[in-house]
Amino acid sequence: MLARCTSYVPRHARAMSTAASKVKVGFLGLGNMGGHMANNLLKAGHAVAVYDPTEAAVERAVAAGATNAGSAVAAAKDADFLVTMLPTTQSVIDTFDAVLGECKEGSLLIDCSTIDPIATQKLSAKAASMGRRVIDAPVSGGVGGAEAATLTFMVGGSDGDFEASKTVLQSMGKNIVHCGGAGTGQVAKICNNLILGISMSGVSEAMNLGVKLGIDPKTLAGIVNTSTGRCWSSDTYNPCPGVIDTAPASRGYTGGFGSALMRKDLKLAADAAAGVGAPIPVGKASLEAYDRICEEGYAGLDFSSMYRYVSENTRK
Repeated sequence: MLARCTSYVPRHARAMSTAASKVKVGFLGLGNMGGHMANNLLKAGHAVAVYDPTEAAVERAVAAGATNAGSAVAAAKDADFLVTMLPTTQSVIDTFDAVLGECKEGSLLIDCSTIDPIATQKLSAKAASMGRRVIDAPVSGGVGGAEAATLTFMVGGSDGDFEASKTVLQSMGKNIVHCGGAGTGQVAKICNNLILGISMSGVSEAMNLGVKLGIDPKTLAGIVNTSTGRCWSSDTYNPCPGVIDTAPASRGYTGGFGSALMRKDLKLAADAAAGVGAPIPVGKASLEAYDRICEEGYAGLDFSSMYRYVSENTRK
């Protein structure tokens, strides 16, 4: 089934494709992920107009070759594609309310934010009533994937809009998956991040337990990563400082994916689960853990700072 609905395009083919099809792209949201994504659109040769309320983020994009649109509406007006990478459901709703009526006919809005699937479906219906085209295309792969243009895009929308979206998505990622109709991309993303939040909580607890019991953390991680406990949170993004040099844990938990964002995604999953009566007891426990660390000052740190929290709160 995955082979049927997944578009994988080799790098050289993607380069040829984008070289043959330069487009105008508006890009809203230049955070840890969005900044790299916009930069990869520029590298592919697209004309990119950006907007973000953080001036420094806009300045970095302009230095890379983007145009400062000055506002969300201005970024949307002349764009063939408008990409949004925003932090919350409400920010996406507010932005779409502002830009839907201003987008040119035939343009495609691609929301790469992680938000409530029901809200996405409502936005899609509203856009359709105005003669506008919208897909949801949340991403996975982290900041490293955003920088390397190796993201996975989980796309919800019509077949035609999915095909059209590849013009820009292929410049930012390597796996582009059509999940179904509007909102299904968001469903896939919140399920993925439910697993991610749970696994990071578990790896953090296990690494802390091992260290407290006297095993070297690199030795423990090496064993886990060649055993049944292996997962992305252990082998790529290990939360114990010094285990993986490139992980946020080894640079003071800066950059990466914030604990507040993980809490948001776990809350989205919990709300969606409640809406359909799906029990998620372990997911709820992970949400409670992220609620706790955010309340205690970890909200702005990478979500792998769960390890720091449990290690500093070990009971004697």
